[in-house]
Amino acid sequence: MKIRHIFLIFLAFSVSLKSNSQTNDKKVKPNIVFIYLDDLGYGDLSCYGATAIKTPNIDALANGGVRFTNGYATSATCTPSRYGLLTGVYPWRNKDAKILPGSAPLLIGKEQLTIPKMLKEKGYQTAVVGKWHLGLGTGIVDWNQQLDAGPNDVGFDYSYIMAATQDRVPTIYIDNGKVVNLDSKDPISVNYDKNFPGQPTGKENPELLSMKWHHGHNSSIVNGIPRIGYVSGGASANWSDVDLADDFLAKAQTYVKTHKDNPFFLYYALNQPHVPRTPNPRFVGKSGMGPRGDVILEADYCVGEIIKTLKEEGVLDNTLIVFSSDNGPVLNDGYFDDAVEKLGNHKPNGPLRGGKYSLLEAGTRVPFFTYWKGQIKPLVSDALVCQIDLLESIAKLVNVDVKSTDSQELLDVFIGKSAKGRTNLVIEANTKTAFRQGDWMMIPPYPGDSILEEVNIEMGNDKQFQLYNLKKDIGQKNNLAKAQPKKLKELIKNFELIRGNSYNNVEKIELK
Repeated sequence: MKIRHIFLIFLAFSVSLKSNSQTNDKKVKPNIVFIYLDDLGYGDLSCYGATAIKTPNIDALANGGVRFTNGYATSATCTPSRYGLLTGVYPWRNKDAKILPGSAPLLIGKEQLTIPKMLKEKGYQTAVVGKWHLGLGTGIVDWNQQLDAGPNDVGFDYSYIMAATQDRVPTIYIDNGKVVNLDSKDPISVNYDKNFPGQPTGKENPELLSMKWHHGHNSSIVNGIPRIGYVSGGASANWSDVDLADDFLAKAQTYVKTHKDNPFFLYYALNQPHVPRTPNPRFVGKSGMGPRGDVILEADYCVGEIIKTLKEEGVLDNTLIVFSSDNGPVLNDGYFDDAVEKLGNHKPNGPLRGGKYSLLEAGTRVPFFTYWKGQIKPLVSDALVCQIDLLESIAKLVNVDVKSTDSQELLDVFIGKSAKGRTNLVIEANTKTAFRQGDWMMIPPYPGDSILEEVNIEMGNDKQFQLYNLKKDIGQKNNLAKAQPKKLKELIKNFELIRGNSYNNVEKIELK
């Protein structure tokens, strides 16, 4: 009897240990959700000072977490920033990390360390839903077969994506490497150099358009919208542009509901407010600023709904949320959609100068905050942080020992326990690079126009070095390069220690 009693005590103790172990394991393995917007500017959210537009759902997260005033993407364009976000590596180190066409090969090496790959090794389920734009296959893509080399090859267990951007062909959903709703009797063909016989284009058939192109977007027409690139076939697989946000939201919500019992990483990459801006009819006219304002409100709704799902499924308290944008804002980015005409008093840049494509602050300084209910106390942080730092920081969070080239471990900064961020950062725009150190930003001399006329954005190009004290001059109005020669020399030296001295070998600006 005594033996049986002792055995029962031992069994209960073992069950308790196992239960505690699972509880502790869950604590050190929080769910992780990246919410990544596209072309959202520093001044586009009310939590960052916007007054002409209200984003209450996003604000609730930002004001309940650590909101960074010095948070950066690595690049002023989308593909390089996404590369940096997932790999923790400066995109300028990879010569192919540029804005990719819709049929480009996979940019991330299959052997390369990525956040989802690292988390998989710790037992995480991993998913990407939304915009990809990091290439697929090896450069020759047969859209009618199972696609090789994509998100599933760089750490994602599940992927439901658009190949590149909403304004590029093919305009299709890809579910774990397979095109959704494709009719084998109507195969897809894509070409970025020449059109297919008999296929209408935006340039030659303006009478077929529901949205007028301004520059660059005058090739194949899908749903009345002219795109970049040419496509033939695949009509049954084309998405509905006005339902794009809802479709991706539904997939993200379903993923949470079906994977809530074990730790998961969800990279939820929204396409708003990238062109073409096609808000669902529920949001049309709601902002008073045309489609660009409307899709920002649509994005705010999507964020609110994914947070609601996390809460309803009982996992919000154990979920670290990271919110940011791939680069700064742009108004007319290829279509006439009243983004300029209906802007009113809204300032997408906020107090910053420049925008998408630009080396100036508005190109890479973006909305950036973290939220973890019950774990992060509300805080506004001036710490210098970059999206590439998420790899090392999340590695620390889940107890993985990794060393990357450029990522820095700033976990305490991201969860609000430290105000000491990076000491320096290299930012990039179309292969051109600049250097931030402390409160200072140095931009080397570069050729090129000072303003990119198609999008009316200051590029930061100048024949002379530029030096700005961003703490005193956030709008970069006062170039101190001649007044502060010692500081300039110091920044050049430290910049070249990281970047090398061949940074003037740059390429021509590439839109989109």
